[in-house]
Amino acid sequence: MTKLIVQVPCLNEAGQLPALVRHLPRQVDGFDQVEWLVIDDGSTDGTVDVARSVGFDHIVRLPVHKGLAIAFQTGLDAALKLGADVIVNTDADGQYDGSDIARLVKPVLQGEADMAVGDRGVASAEGFNWSKRRLQTLGSWVVSRASGTRVPDATSGFRAYNRDAALQLVVVTAFTYTLETLIQAGATSVTVANVPIERHHVERPSRLFTSNWDYIKKSIGGISRIYAFYRPLRVFTTAAAVLAVAGLAAWSPFLISWARGDPHGHIQSIILGAVLIIAAVQIFALGIVADLLGKQRVLSQFTLERVRRLEVHTGAPPSHYEPGEPGAAREPTRAIDRPTSATLTS
Repeated sequence: MTKLIVQVPCLNEAGQLPALVRHLPRQVDGFDQVEWLVIDDGSTDGTVDVARSVGFDHIVRLPVHKGLAIAFQTGLDAALKLGADVIVNTDADGQYDGSDIARLVKPVLQGEADMAVGDRGVASAEGFNWSKRRLQTLGSWVVSRASGTRVPDATSGFRAYNRDAALQLVVVTAFTYTLETLIQAGATSVTVANVPIERHHVERPSRLFTSNWDYIKKSIGGISRIYAFYRPLRVFTTAAAVLAVAGLAAWSPFLISWARGDPHGHIQSIILGAVLIIAAVQIFALGIVADLLGKQRVLSQFTLERVRRLEVHTGAPPSHYEPGEPGAAREPTRAIDRPTSATLTS
């Protein structure tokens, strides 16, 4: 029996949920069960009560507001323990159409990808002004280069994951999960597909960004940290190479004079070049250390994946779990974990 769980991270979305569920499917081809899960991220407007009244099967209630990334990760963990074979994440603001879920999960069901990302066509999407379209396109290109994947809409929160992808992904940043999971997918065995979807125009401004400038600052900082986290040697080696080239450039006046037979003077250039070269050596050494720590992180991630598989296999209950509407799905369903060849050989 195959199960699809649609998860919706929420923060004060009591007014949005009734309209949202009108478009969420209860039947999707390829699945015997379709259930809904809401993750309440410390709401204060009665989001949980509304979610229960409109028919959500499962509720995870975080005691305090912890941010979208943590709410997303908590939802993945809960959906796995509730027996999901495929997990779809969607936003509560209504910009994604629930009727697109069948299209979104198709490449995952057919084994063409472990993870599918809904592509809103940000380069020409209505409702995005010119600057936002350009920023979204540029950001997606940067993330694609950083992750080694081709994702034209990197910030899309409309995504589908099979069980193995959900078990492997670990969100460690508090800002947003969309960028990190793509870079992490590129660094692991998770394959990504893009699915064109419809986007509904939403009047409500983003809760993650206050302006385009705020979006730029947070995105640049987030991508840089995440990339350095997963590719530390490349980042530190690049920085060291830049400093080394600058050091050689600073030495060039002395080297030119020395080649002409006049090795006197240019003390400032010698000192500056020496400082830059020493800094380059130190940064490269830090890169070696960071790379070794990165290998330890990979081992820790493998360990966490196996712990998750054990929790799923033994029927451990989700954290902060509450049943949803009476008569809907009641207790967490024990999920029998099915190991894959990639897991067995990792």
